[in-house]
Amino acid sequence: MKLIQPRLFPLVLTLALTTLLNCGKITPSTEYTDLITLSDDWQQFEKPSLNNGMPDYSQEAMRRQKNAIPLFEKRLKAIYTGQWPITQKVDWAILQAEINGLRFNHDVLRPWSKNPLFYVVIQMDEADVPDREWPEMSTVMNVFNHEFPLNADSKAIFTSKLKAVPAVMTQAKENLTELTDYFVAFGIQAHERASKDLKTLIYSLQNEAELTMLAVTAKKAVDEFILWLKDDNSHCPAYQGIGKAAFNRYMKEVHLVPYNWDEQLLLLNRELQRSLAGLAMEEQRNRHLPQILPASTLAELRQRIDTAISQFMAFLDTETIFTLPDYMHLEFPVNRLIPEEQLDFFYHILYRDPLPLICHQVHWLEKQRELHNLHPIRGQALLSKIWDSRAEGLATGFEELMMQAGLMKDNHRGRELNYIMLAFRAVRAIAALKLHANEMTLEEAMAWGSRNTPRHYAGQDSPMLYGDYALYLSQPGYGCSYIIGKIQLDKLIADRRSQLGDAFTLKLFLDDYFARGVIPASLLRWEITGLDDEVKRLR
Repeated sequence: MKLIQPRLFPLVLTLALTTLLNCGKITPSTEYTDLITLSDDWQQFEKPSLNNGMPDYSQEAMRRQKNAIPLFEKRLKAIYTGQWPITQKVDWAILQAEINGLRFNHDVLRPWSKNPLFYVVIQMDEADVPDREWPEMSTVMNVFNHEFPLNADSKAIFTSKLKAVPAVMTQAKENLTELTDYFVAFGIQAHERASKDLKTLIYSLQNEAELTMLAVTAKKAVDEFILWLKDDNSHCPAYQGIGKAAFNRYMKEVHLVPYNWDEQLLLLNRELQRSLAGLAMEEQRNRHLPQILPASTLAELRQRIDTAISQFMAFLDTETIFTLPDYMHLEFPVNRLIPEEQLDFFYHILYRDPLPLICHQVHWLEKQRELHNLHPIRGQALLSKIWDSRAEGLATGFEELMMQAGLMKDNHRGRELNYIMLAFRAVRAIAALKLHANEMTLEEAMAWGSRNTPRHYAGQDSPMLYGDYALYLSQPGYGCSYIIGKIQLDKLIADRRSQLGDAFTLKLFLDDYFARGVIPASLLRWEITGLDDEVKRLR
């Protein structure tokens, strides 16, 4: 029997599914194993076919993919969940959201034809969440997964991916037919960073002559793509946000967030007000204390970070916040000192008191735990970033929760930084909402974000703020997920505390919470509490 080449499997599957759809032969089922099979098929289908290592995002390939989506929708609807336990019903809802996500990509986002960031070919650093925050093609070269000098397996991966870069850049020029001014600017910046990363990679590969030549050729292709963005797209149409209706559809059908655009704006403004009021009260209490000055030497900064990590991990253990397996650890390496006048928002926090920001690094503890997650559906990063409200909501919520639990009792000025971070996240999210609703331009969002960030920790030309907006316009709702997800976590804790009464403990709650995987917050609430009001609203 002749085996199908793996790189052709998505194309073959698409054609087979289209044939099946036309025949209309779908057998109803009540078996959970059929949901697992469908999920496996979906994971394969969602990936594009490869041609010599190059993913195919051409108009024809995307047309075939879109035309085959109804088959998956029909297969999913043919699986009846009436007698299933809630946990399995949640898995069904996860798959439905993933399918809805790809359909939304085709209907609205189309990153392969609108967003140059989609074609960034190299990433040096690992994301602290389940998957990269913005849409990206399937064959990114993740350098962080490899150690130098490269072993044979890594050499083969680098060879394949580097060889494909020139063709990827050529295809990107052909596919990007819906460019707008903001995304051209974002793309130029992102690919200039990729060019620098390839230069760094060339230096790391200096003892590998063949790979070095491939990397040099890849860098040249990226540099030519940057020139194409600058020269051939200097008069692109103005950016238009997806609009409130599409945003609401995305929240409801894909990210399963039970709050629409208007409700999220209301909640974000409330959190901004609460954080600023909290900051004012902390400043009142601490008015006789000296301000925290930024670390002035690299050694001092490293010492502050090491102390914060030790304090955080010890607090988790001694206060029985959640179970800490032996494999869990935190690292926060820094290799250079940024001059005080060049500090951007989160570096202002880190250099003064790292402890509030170290709480956010619960992300990495969760990633270590998820390496042991063997669940057939939840054991991998969910598609379309539908994990955002859960992952970012946890990390953001953890900053204030740990402060309330006593971690910051001796860090009086550090408590102020907690409220400043919360305010900054609310400010970014409000601007992101208004960008998508075409109520702000990017220039206005930059000015508004800077003006409303406490203590001027984000300047009007803040690279961090600019990069955040690039992400939030690429991935609608992501900017809101930090605080909206935090609000959902607060609500879940309150619900569970009401249900369990005096039997509630934070350790019992968080161990249960973590064990269920990184899934949308609304589904997590349904599964843990049995309360289905949010799920019914989403339906």
